[in-house]
Amino acid sequence: MIFPKNFPNLRPPKINRFFAKLVTSLFAFLLLIVLRVPTQAVCAVQENPSNEDFLRMLQKDAVQYYIDCSDPHTGLTWDSSLPGSPSSISATGFSLAALTVGEEHGWISYGQAYKQILRTLRTLNEKAQHKNGFFYHFLDPKTGKRAWASEASSIDTALLIAGALLAGERFKGTIIQTLAEKIYRRVDWQWMLNKSDLICMGWKPETGFLPYYWDTYSEHIILQALAIGSPTFAIAPSYWNQWSRFEEEYHGKRIVYSHTGSLFTYQYAQAFIDFRNLDDKGTNYFENSKNATLANKEFCLENASEYKTYGNSSWGLSACLGPFGYKAYGAKPGAAQHDGTLAPYASASSLVFTPEESLETLRFFYINYSKKLYGKYGFKDGFNLDKDWWAYEYLGIDQGITILMIENYLSEGIWKRFMNLPYVQKWIELCQLKKTASPSN
Repeated sequence: MIFPKNFPNLRPPKINRFFAKLVTSLFAFLLLIVLRVPTQAVCAVQENPSNEDFLRMLQKDAVQYYIDCSDPHTGLTWDSSLPGSPSSISATGFSLAALTVGEEHGWISYGQAYKQILRTLRTLNEKAQHKNGFFYHFLDPKTGKRAWASEASSIDTALLIAGALLAGERFKGTIIQTLAEKIYRRVDWQWMLNKSDLICMGWKPETGFLPYYWDTYSEHIILQALAIGSPTFAIAPSYWNQWSRFEEEYHGKRIVYSHTGSLFTYQYAQAFIDFRNLDDKGTNYFENSKNATLANKEFCLENASEYKTYGNSSWGLSACLGPFGYKAYGAKPGAAQHDGTLAPYASASSLVFTPEESLETLRFFYINYSKKLYGKYGFKDGFNLDKDWWAYEYLGIDQGITILMIENYLSEGIWKRFMNLPYVQKWIELCQLKKTASPSN
């Protein structure tokens, strides 16, 4: 993520001496109160929570991101927690889904969730800038206008649609469901093919279609599913077979791998689609993601002697902020770009695939690094012990995948609602995905 040169100064304003003295006195008074709290009460806070309580804490804190970092008038969610950040359309999609989780567990009221989701969908339907239904990757959160000369993005629009449809399922029979389906029906998936056999990654008004297409395995499975299942501008099911499934063996595991090897490419689609019982001509993508996750951990262990961030309880290479900016960190098989930077969300969103390994790593991060790595909205975006670098911000997309995958792990709640959509069932039927018993059973 690259911020423009005129990014706002984040230094706090100066305060006068009187106010400083007042703050100091108040702090001293509060400190006296804290010091007088009985020892038993302090110990109770430090008790080791159960796995479920720990994960619910992560979820609840991450949900707060979407309450605090969404524009109060448009509902559009910031890409980053830093003030002045533009809205990310994919982060907004995760927000729509995350708010349903928060409402379901009572962390926010029904009315609060309903109002924010409705506000967001109205903005997307009436104000947010788009091209043939495809929203621009970044939008001004206050106006909904295109920001940073970004592209009308196919994958980010798909993630937005997925979140909107999920919210529609949670608030079935309301205007929320009506607006979610209206926004979905507006997307011209056929146009984004650009007369080719593959879906283009995006379009810009200055230059037209980008020269990049979704031609290999990646998170774009969710894009394919929504495009083929569309009730209006559906692409033919034959396009499902046009993208390549490159395979490679790593430590005895055969993996259909993504180009970068970043964990998010194996997770995003499966935050919504339950692949456990679906077979695609011999490939079960749930098992594939499980193998890729284990390979990610093994790759970190292989390089632990070179990078002290890596270890048996410290792994998770995925796209995140790092010492030198936002990078698509990943493991083999794939490009395997890495420099000792780990993304905490990577292990959190791998819970459905590797529950024991993920829980061990999340607890390790929390116990050992929480002072620098954990804050108001949960785990920050990344850290690197070799560089003594710690992210000071959160990214909306990474908080979102954390919330959804924890929910699937604990209750299968996201999967159940999303798989109930007729559009998803249409895609499964048209692409002849076989419903089988899960290989894990």
